Amino acid sequence: MPARNVDESSYAEPDRVRITHLGLDLTVDFSAKQLSGTATLDMGWHDDTANTLILDTRELAISKIEGGDGTGDWKPLTFELAKADAILGSKLTIHMPTADKSGQVRQVRITYATSPTASGLQWLEPSMTEGKAQPFMFSQSEAIHARSWIPLQDTPGVRFSYTAHINTPPELIALMSASSDPAASANGNTRSGHYDFSMPQQVPSYLLAIAVGDLVFRRVSDRAGVWAEPSMAPKAVAEFADTEKMIEATEALYGPYRWGRYDLLVLPPSFPFGGMENPTLTFVTPTVIVGDRSLVSLIAHELAHSWSGNLVTNASWKDIWLNEGFTVYVEGRITEEVYGHDVADMERVISQRELQKDIKPGGDIAPADQVLELPPMTGRDPDDALSAIAYIKGAWFLQFLEQRFGRDLFDPFLKSYFDHFAFRSITTDDFEAYLRSELLTKKPTAVTDAEIDAWLRKPGIPAGAIAAHSARLDAVDAARKVWLDSGTLPTADVTGKWVTQEWIDFLEGMPATLTAEQISSLDKAYHFTGTPNAEFAQRWYPLAERSGYSTARPEMAKFLQAIGRRKLIIPTYEALVKTVDGLAFANEVFAKAKPGYHPITTASVSALLAKAKPAN
Repeated sequence: MPARNVDESSYAEPDRVRITHLGLDLTVDFSAKQLSGTATLDMGWHDDTANTLILDTRELAISKIEGGDGTGDWKPLTFELAKADAILGSKLTIHMPTADKSGQVRQVRITYATSPTASGLQWLEPSMTEGKAQPFMFSQSEAIHARSWIPLQDTPGVRFSYTAHINTPPELIALMSASSDPAASANGNTRSGHYDFSMPQQVPSYLLAIAVGDLVFRRVSDRAGVWAEPSMAPKAVAEFADTEKMIEATEALYGPYRWGRYDLLVLPPSFPFGGMENPTLTFVTPTVIVGDRSLVSLIAHELAHSWSGNLVTNASWKDIWLNEGFTVYVEGRITEEVYGHDVADMERVISQRELQKDIKPGGDIAPADQVLELPPMTGRDPDDALSAIAYIKGAWFLQFLEQRFGRDLFDPFLKSYFDHFAFRSITTDDFEAYLRSELLTKKPTAVTDAEIDAWLRKPGIPAGAIAAHSARLDAVDAARKVWLDSGTLPTADVTGKWVTQEWIDFLEGMPATLTAEQISSLDKAYHFTGTPNAEFAQRWYPLAERSGYSTARPEMAKFLQAIGRRKLIIPTYEALVKTVDGLAFANEVFAKAKPGYHPITTASVSALLAKAKPAN
């Protein structure tokens, strides 16, 4: 069995030579849907016998590669670009005249252009944006999509600093996951067409990010703000007004925020995820902007990544729980501090119930994938590792440790963990060794070796796990049961006090199908069809489809065409493909929606439709 720090999802050989700094000089061409320019890599050699640099690429057109010694003297280098693998892309082998034995950092400069179909970039026509006037482009590098727009060692096990010079159409603004000056936008919205960025801290490749569009900046606090299209900016600032409170709450628990600014970029609705924790500039979906701050736990999640993931990173994707499980745990602690235990408990209950559905026999997650310490990812897309196991089981494990040791011991341990491994990429083995040396020694009888092993290496949820509980959701469950048993819906004076989490639980707990009378009465009472709350729509439309409620289909189609966030739309597609009629409808909707979907979302929906075997 190879060491856990070996990344099967990368061709790179970082034990021989490792990137230490990346310099980008790129031009953004919307007409060609292309980035072009140069990537300059500074390298540290660790093997005197090495004479090649192996990089990861996907669909890059490479025109020239040069080598230098840091003095500005560049010489041509020979290289080969291998045939593309469906998952990993193309291995780029660059030949060096001699390996550097003096310890001096060598440089490689690659002149290249991206493909219009780059998996890590989305190019939007003006009609697909909020403002409808200017085009928009943004990246999504996680898990291994950075290689589709930059040739590099695309593995979370390699961290490097970077600088960038980005040339854009003069009417647009460029942003990156690096330091920039938001005052330029705040004071007159100055646009030059030339933008410079610097990330002095070392980050892994999946945290590289770029966005270009018609954007303005609005201040939230001295170190936090919102970038958005002009018409979206006021709503976003109001929704994310508690950002500084969240930062301060996390600092009080786990130590200082180490990235300078914490800004948010509200992307168009085609963004395939809820958020992406790019350092200094979280990318966020507009689907969480519902007017009552009920979905801003997503911001708590992305902020938490500034400690768990960005600061301490999984060395490969088979240990993704070290990023996501820790982040969900910290998210819950932030939510407690800012919005109270009731809200945090409701979110824990909802997520744990969803996980239990996924891991039950016949559920979405097979037993072999229900372990935190995943086996090698050879032959698998690392995106597959981003499941509820990494997020919810990982957080549940940390909640288990908190319950056994108490917060008076567990909180200092977690803070010391972030300090000890800061700016490093680690494995589950590293975490377990630190857990044993720094926490278990303080209370040796709190947990057993068998319990730790069950959490890390056995499927399912261990017997000793204590499920989260919410009295507020108990009341919702009771109201649902009364309705299902008697047909009596909860009264307006009850539901009028419900927040988003309670409505989510109300829908989540419904039977797989309802009668025509039941589904119709629900819709008449609560107007779920056409709801602007995407979290409701995610649950309502699959239920409506399974229940044969065709009345919902016109609004369902609008929802599927307007939103590109995978989590929100995949459940509806999954319900549609169960019948011949539904599959035909799904294909029709997808044909219209596809131009506005991100390549990641397109691939997911295409695979689902291709594998569909309707029952009638």
